[in-house]
Parts: sequence; C-alpha cells; structure tokens
Amino acid sequence: MSLYYVRHQHTPETCPAKDPQMGQMLLSHLSRMNARKFGVDLQGEAVLDGQHTLALILEAKDKSSVEKFMQPFAQAGSVEITAASSCEEVVARQGC
Repeated sequence: MSLYYVRHQHTPETCPAKDPQMGQMLLSHLSRMNARKFGVDLQGEAVLDGQHTLALILEAKDKSSVEKFMQPFAQAGSVEITAASSCEEVVARQGC
C-alpha cells in the first residue's frame, strides 16, 4: 500500500456542507468502511477552517483507487493527489 496526501478545495458557493443532504452523503462517503470498498484506507482527515479545503491522508494500492474514491469531491471543486511518505520512511532513506 502506498501513502497519499489529498487536497480538495471548492468555492464558498459550491460548499457541500451548505446542503444538509449533500453533507450527509459526503460524510457517509468519507467513512472508513466506505473507503475500504474503493481499496482505500483513510488515515486522517481535516477541514481547514474558513478555507473550503479538505485534507486527507490515505493509503491505497495505487493512485487510480484514490481517484475513484475522490470522484464525488471532483464534482464540487479541485482534487490534488500527491504521493507521500511517512516520516519513518523519509528518515530511513535519508531524505525527502
């Protein structure tokens, strides 16, 4: 499994949290159980207050699994998927 950092950003006008039904659907989609259906292990998530930005740390077998999982968010704004490493891996290989 590979580690990925995902950043989703949307405008205030397209903020899914404004619509209670959309918000609940996205919360359900972000559940660990649902993520596993896509071959994704959700390690952590945070919304940057006031910035309409969601940050995720995910593990998956490949980037395409992450892309499929993030599809609902791509409808509301941008999705950036970046390969990442744990601090332990970076130290072991002696560099970022």
